[in-house]
Amino acid sequence: MKLLLAFLLLAGTLTRAAEPPVYWLLWFDTEDYVEPASDDAALRLAQDLTQRGIRATFKIVGEKARVLEQRKRTDVLRALAAHDIGYHSNYHSIHPTPAEYLAPMGMLDGAAEFARREEQGLRDLQRIFGVTPSCYGQPGNSWAPQANLTLRQWGVPVYMDDGSHVAFDQQPFWYGGMLYVFNLGPHTMRTGLDNPAGLDTAKRSFDAAVAALRQRGGGVAQTYYHPTEFVTTEFWDGVNFRHGANPERSSWRMPRRRTAESSEQAYRLFLAFVDHVRQTPGVRIVTARDIPQFFEPRDSAAPPAAARRLAESIDAHDGHSAAELLLTLLGLPAQYVDGPLRRVDSNYAAAEIPRAAWVRAVADAADFVRQTHRLPDSVAIGSQRLSLPDFAATLAGVEPGAPVARVRRGRLDQEKRIGSNAAKLYDWVIHPAGFAPEGLMELARLQAWTLKPARLR
Repeated sequence: MKLLLAFLLLAGTLTRAAEPPVYWLLWFDTEDYVEPASDDAALRLAQDLTQRGIRATFKIVGEKARVLEQRKRTDVLRALAAHDIGYHSNYHSIHPTPAEYLAPMGMLDGAAEFARREEQGLRDLQRIFGVTPSCYGQPGNSWAPQANLTLRQWGVPVYMDDGSHVAFDQQPFWYGGMLYVFNLGPHTMRTGLDNPAGLDTAKRSFDAAVAALRQRGGGVAQTYYHPTEFVTTEFWDGVNFRHGANPERSSWRMPRRRTAESSEQAYRLFLAFVDHVRQTPGVRIVTARDIPQFFEPRDSAAPPAAARRLAESIDAHDGHSAAELLLTLLGLPAQYVDGPLRRVDSNYAAAEIPRAAWVRAVADAADFVRQTHRLPDSVAIGSQRLSLPDFAATLAGVEPGAPVARVRRGRLDQEKRIGSNAAKLYDWVIHPAGFAPEGLMELARLQAWTLKPARLR
């Protein structure tokens, strides 16, 4: 009998071990530096989670960290330091927000401007907490692709937030050289803090997400809150910076506070949801600092057969980005390269390119990538040019040794993974009414050459 029980226990353990991995990220946008009660909320959340053996990621605004120092809240700083520290911009909602100041800029000058405005907050987090933040996420929906270049330079490996600007099959993906935990769709869930009846619904949503992830071979789910939600009934920034308003600090107003009973209910509902997650078999609770280790490395060589698919569709294929596929066709080693800086149309008029001219064009494109570590905007064919999509499609379709290269038009399927309605994508109460930075979304589409799914190890 003992032998049978031991066998059954072992069989159960092996079955659970064989289940696809499901990882759950819990993170907090820790941003409210107006209402002091939000400091206590961050303290309580951090301590309650520590008592349960759970490490969350607290994405902290630079000014929030500095204000905690000024208020001498070393108790809050110590409690937060027991968790994972991410970065959530320098000032969050004081205008101009990241999307506002980056809207008129390109990739390179925008990356430099993002560094100029945001680096102080990063350095203050490093000074206060003794670590480089594990991740970055934009304030509100003030997302901009130029940030990726600067974050890589800072050694911040993960972009973790929510939004609809870019996505890949509702799971983490690689984009702009960053591991993105972003736009996870139904795999982002939470319980409300005001209605106890919603708790069971939230638990069912979590269970359904876990089941769906296991069905697809494993994956990532996430939940996020703001500490200030537990003590206020309105957001601190909506009260002060709505629709472009930028009052002086002396005129800032406090958000409305929850009652003590309402706050206690919010903590209770949140912790009940967390306990449900914690008790779900096979779910591993991780932080943004942990998450990269569960995925295959960013850069990998694409097989020639996959690269040839660019002839029909410019997109990620077989787990490789269009940029990686193009590198294979150019005979370059696996490496990360950025997408082009601007969109340039073809003006090459002929249907075919003589072999000698084509060989020179391919060599020139490869040399450009080697020297700049990005894809060219277009490729010269003598005094004329092919757009990058047309060049990639043509290269993918050329037979080795062919006397001419037949020109193909590239079909940019990858751009369907980028949001298209800028007005809706940036419709945040903090942005000015009608704010619709189409230029940012054009840059986002250009960088879709770097987009591919993140594969679990």
